[in-house]
Amino acid sequence: MANSVELRHTTVVKLTQGAMPPKGDDRRTRELVARSILENGPSSAAALALRLGLTPAGIRRHLDLLVADGVLEARQPQAALIRGRGRPSKVFLMSDAGREKFEHSYDDLAVAALKFMTAKSGDHLVTAFAQSRAEDIERKATPVLAKKSSKNEALAAFLSEQGYAATIHSRPMGDELCQHHCPIAHVAAEFPALCEAETEALSRLLGTHVQRLATIAHGDGVCTTFIPKASKSTSQNRKVRT
Repeated sequence: MANSVELRHTTVVKLTQGAMPPKGDDRRTRELVARSILENGPSSAAALALRLGLTPAGIRRHLDLLVADGVLEARQPQAALIRGRGRPSKVFLMSDAGREKFEHSYDDLAVAALKFMTAKSGDHLVTAFAQSRAEDIERKATPVLAKKSSKNEALAAFLSEQGYAATIHSRPMGDELCQHHCPIAHVAAEFPALCEAETEALSRLLGTHVQRLATIAHGDGVCTTFIPKASKSTSQNRKVRT
């Protein structure tokens, strides 16, 4: 264990102190920083440094370059605006241009195809496609959720495997399902029916009404879906039905 710690410390020192690392290593480190934000959502420099094992000075240099390149955006955290104490730490999130560098290579083709369908046959074909896609998600996720005691956690794990980088955050009134990446964000921005059908599928999978609070397609940093806690009466009704 000691050797492992020493090796990690040596790697960090090489990347962030003294002589500049090779450009290839610099680029790979920036890709790791961007990927970490993509998968974990908006993050501060301190959180990223801890997560990736880099010094604060080293992480800030990479963040500045990623912001300058248009891959990331820097914003003030909403919680800091409420607290009003001290100087709030900026959080960094993936920009639209940054997302394009990952899994959006076929977006233009998909948008063009759906626009063609709409022009030739009307909106109903796009709606039917959105519902078919949502049903496919539901069909694949149903057996996965059936094997787990916590459906919310199981759904987040399933969505992560599908490229959504999803996490669950507990709140007093329920859970928030956060999808830190959306493989179809640019397409959904043009065709909201995709998001609407997906939300309905999530509701059916969890057996409760869910509410979308934010979406990447509408310019938010994360897709956030609120999942209310099951009431006692609802739980009792389910038991009676079974």
